[in-house]
Amino acid sequence: MLDLDAPDLSAVVDGSLHELASGDLSDEYADATRHAMHAAADRGPGRVADGIAVLHCHVPIDGPVVSVLARLKEPLELDDGEGHHTQFVWLLSSHHKTHPHVAHASEFTHLLRDEDFRNRAISAVEPALLGELYAKGLNEQLHFEAHIPPELRRTGRLFGGIIDDIQRKAPHYVSDFTDGLTTKGIASVFFMFFACLAPAVAFGGLLSAMTNNSIGAVEMIVATALCGVTYALFSGQPLTILGSTGPVIIFMGILYRLCESYGAPYFPTLAWVGIWTSVFLLILAAVDACSWIRYFTRFTDDTFAALISLIFIYEAIKDLVHVFTDEHATHDIALLSLILALGTYLVATQLSLFRRSPYLRSWVREFLADFGPAIAITAMTLVAVALHEVQIETIAVPDTFAPTADRAWLVNPMEAPTWIIGASTIPAVLVSILLYLDQNITVRLVNSPDNKLKKGAGYNLDLALVAVLVLVCSLFGLPWMVAATVRSLNHVRSLATIDVDEDGQDHVTEVLENRSTALFVHIAVGCSLLLLPLLQAVPMSVLFGLFLYMGVASMGGNQFFERARLWLMDPEHYPPTHYLRAVPLRTVHAFTVIQAVCLAILWTVKTSSVGILFPLFIALLVPVRMLLERFFDATHLALLDSEEEPSEEEMQMLD
Repeated sequence: MLDLDAPDLSAVVDGSLHELASGDLSDEYADATRHAMHAAADRGPGRVADGIAVLHCHVPIDGPVVSVLARLKEPLELDDGEGHHTQFVWLLSSHHKTHPHVAHASEFTHLLRDEDFRNRAISAVEPALLGELYAKGLNEQLHFEAHIPPELRRTGRLFGGIIDDIQRKAPHYVSDFTDGLTTKGIASVFFMFFACLAPAVAFGGLLSAMTNNSIGAVEMIVATALCGVTYALFSGQPLTILGSTGPVIIFMGILYRLCESYGAPYFPTLAWVGIWTSVFLLILAAVDACSWIRYFTRFTDDTFAALISLIFIYEAIKDLVHVFTDEHATHDIALLSLILALGTYLVATQLSLFRRSPYLRSWVREFLADFGPAIAITAMTLVAVALHEVQIETIAVPDTFAPTADRAWLVNPMEAPTWIIGASTIPAVLVSILLYLDQNITVRLVNSPDNKLKKGAGYNLDLALVAVLVLVCSLFGLPWMVAATVRSLNHVRSLATIDVDEDGQDHVTEVLENRSTALFVHIAVGCSLLLLPLLQAVPMSVLFGLFLYMGVASMGGNQFFERARLWLMDPEHYPPTHYLRAVPLRTVHAFTVIQAVCLAILWTVKTSSVGILFPLFIALLVPVRMLLERFFDATHLALLDSEEEPSEEEMQMLD
């Protein structure tokens, strides 16, 4: 209905039902519907925001669903907390479940947040045009064309995206350094120092084993510090943490085996692969290729993030199991290792939850929650020192600062045979795909609307910076660095102010956006090379516990894990999420199963002999997501795959 003349919600109800009087509503059902809607109008709408009010009520007798979208002639002055006038009212009533209709109302409210859509909806001259506008808006969202943030829009100019990213971030550059100088920032630095150092040491040891001691922990720590400091100073999204990741380590190990097979020198070959990779990534950044990342929706983001979280959890459990199966480890060593690992995990977890506690003052609770991981690492290390009679394994850092292999730091690419220069383009294409996806998916997760970030992002600038760092690392025989998903998400969470709702669910209210924490963390990682004897006192089992904590903590907010839990829960105790209120349960489970199958395939490929093709399988998540449009209702898919969590008002509307 267009231009309904109604001064209040009760008049909207009367005007809407008057139009329906000649329809299929019996007098008895019409009266019951009118009574239920007036009662809902007296209580106030379930949701008022973005220029729309929604009334949703239950009719006590059986009859058809009543669903009315009315555009008002004069807007109502309903308080939505942001000063918007209410131009639209959506009325919905039924005796039965109203999944599809609630989904339509919810999706329309999402579309109204787009200013262009709202203006066109207000100016539509016929009801059919408004319906077509809604269908077009929904279709654009499903095909990744709606709600594109400025940083993911194509500029059409060479280097245009990089220039725009610099201009977008320049006004915040000075405040980025000062904003992080708080107690929460200090807590983040302590936590993230170990969160970055632990994977550097662990992955350095793994890479050393895969490359026959060609590259080890020293190179990994140097690369982490060098790239981390540079990225913190010049990136578009400094909340992102660079580091070497499992897929990158596997790729470098496979490259070493290929060099052995073909009799090629490893470091010159690594340099040429890195040079070509840097060129390819710079080209992608120059032509705004990061805009393609909009095709990676919550479906692909959650699947990829779930894989990385599970890798951290798996590695922690595998290392603990190894302690128990190692023939050189006594029962005392195995038991103490288990206690230290679980102690680190439990102390960090419980302290991070302490902000929900009714005990102590609020600032004390926040302090303990922020410093939880650092307190856990310190406490468990002191326990190990006190029980020094049990000789457990500590961090395997070198005694001196020198390359793992007997070589100079600088690599000469011209020592490679001539054919290597051209042949290196093949693995360079694959590693470029891997770094492009790893970098941009992680940055997308960091910039998720759930995190309430306000300073904007810089996808193209960040990719260009990673390209330069890949070139530098390759010429010095260092491992490649890219955005590390688990570390980045934990960095964001360590800087977040968390609000706990009535259902015990955590919600981010704001994040301390800054460059200082990442800068100090990586300076500290670099300085750790000067404190190698001190680091050797930290038990490896403490780092296993930290890995476990990081993996579990990064699962929070991942909708895939939330939906997977439903398989084990009593339906009476399902959480009040927006998709459970608006989407049929069978559809929710089908969507989750498809995601689980994709996750299993990614895990299988990563651990198989064709692991070098892992980047291609990540990219294949996009066409899989597109195929889902053929099998799922459009509004259901839009709600399940929505980038943004609904507000509390929306959730109330769905009740």
